[in-house]
Amino acid sequence: MFIACIIVACSPDNHKEVVPAQGPGDTQPAYGDLLVDSSLGDASNLIPMLASDSASHEVAGLIYNGLVKYDKNYNIVPDLASSWDIENEGKLLRFHLRTDVTWHDGEKFDAHDVMFTYETIIDPKTPTAYAGKYKLVKQARLIDDYTIEFTYDKPLAPALISWGAIQMLPEHLLKGTDITTSPLTRAPVGTGPFKFKAWETGAKISLERNEHYFDGKPYIAGITYRIIPDQNTQFMELKAGNIDIMGLSPLQYLRQTDTPGFQKMYAKYNYLADGYTYLGFNLRRAPFDNYRIRQAIAYAIDKREIIKGVLLGLGEEATGPYKPGTPWYNPGVARYPYEPAKALAILKEFGYIDHDGDGIIDKDGKPFSFSIITNQGNPLREKTAQIIQQRLKSVGIEVKIRIIEWTVFLKEYVDPGNFDAVILGWNILQDPDLYNVWHSSSAVKGGLNFVGYKNAEVDDLMEQGRHTFDNDQRRKYYFRIQEIMAEEQPYVFLYVPYSLPVVSSRFKGIEPAPAGITYNLDKWYVPGHLQKYRMVP
Repeated sequence: MFIACIIVACSPDNHKEVVPAQGPGDTQPAYGDLLVDSSLGDASNLIPMLASDSASHEVAGLIYNGLVKYDKNYNIVPDLASSWDIENEGKLLRFHLRTDVTWHDGEKFDAHDVMFTYETIIDPKTPTAYAGKYKLVKQARLIDDYTIEFTYDKPLAPALISWGAIQMLPEHLLKGTDITTSPLTRAPVGTGPFKFKAWETGAKISLERNEHYFDGKPYIAGITYRIIPDQNTQFMELKAGNIDIMGLSPLQYLRQTDTPGFQKMYAKYNYLADGYTYLGFNLRRAPFDNYRIRQAIAYAIDKREIIKGVLLGLGEEATGPYKPGTPWYNPGVARYPYEPAKALAILKEFGYIDHDGDGIIDKDGKPFSFSIITNQGNPLREKTAQIIQQRLKSVGIEVKIRIIEWTVFLKEYVDPGNFDAVILGWNILQDPDLYNVWHSSSAVKGGLNFVGYKNAEVDDLMEQGRHTFDNDQRRKYYFRIQEIMAEEQPYVFLYVPYSLPVVSSRFKGIEPAPAGITYNLDKWYVPGHLQKYRMVP
């Protein structure tokens, strides 16, 4: 059972791997089986620091490791580092690395790989949106092969977890190369629980377990990510038993999965997601460069209607970039209830009136008309756009909707700033630092602040917040940031949805926690008698 195996097919008939004998009622962990996942969009790049899309990061997160990570309760715990020291009032951070880690190609991992990763992400030639925190390091110093320390000019509150956000890269494969053209962008080599196997563009990405993973080899033999750019098609594949896990839409969760047959095949989960959906404006284009016009649009959108009509009630209103009920969320910011009369009054104040009686307001002979773009295959965003379109029509604003394939959407529209407005979502991180998305220095081509938001007070507050360890003081900074954003509305923050994952009931070891259900995916297993997809030598 310990010989090397390769996946040849996702077929119940291809089992050759030896597993412990299992009785029909035995639920003990056993090695074997595959997890077939699905993704709306294909990955773009499997070197994490070069990718800004969730599809790439989801796959890469199982291939690579950081120095630290979050546990199920969002406590920071060791990963590639076995321990760390924080000294000099938070200005010095020293990592002691594990000595038993190897790369997927068998080479030893050590502190030289950490130094190489750090030097790569701060290199001006590396096209990454994530370099900000690492450029704050004043000095990086190798102590020995398994000890490295980083010194900062002043304390950085998210410093420790930032070394979990950056995944380590193999120096022996990338040193002296242009990482943007490296084969590792398509065939990565990491230290994580799963190894890269194959990538069929637009079809699937296959991983196999790392037999030598330092935290114990996974029970699951591999993971296949099928690229299915439509949620309804995904659901058909799920019901047919062809995929094992997906995030359900509210309609699917409430009305299409409540049958004995489905409940026997799958387990459903329900919790408030760590993410929000927003309508973001291109602040470089008129009239969206006027925050009062953005306020008018906010008053013309009925968030409750969206939550009821799109989410079927399975969500909460978003008022800013933090999750309701968490310590960093400011419940007292200005809100924009659905008040079309107030929207019309603001628009009239700035000269937008329906002069010719065609139902569309105009100014200087130019009608108020713009396009909302969003990505293909996400019906929730499409329906959200349609509701917004109808509501804005009622105040005389013409909205056109364009649905664009994911990779084209990113490369040709979002990254170069070629849009009027977008409907997208962000994950909400546990540390409140907002620098990468909202600081004016990130408002550059390829930056995460692609809407072009710039506010000097917000910049200053973010600087203070990230250099303050006292949580009460930090909270004051981030509460004020939320107040400013609520006034200026660079986004109309729409809603925080409930996460509605469903997983094949043959998978065991799933332990719901504040971090969701997939934080321990490498520990999931399928009892022998329930295994469906198997391995051949």
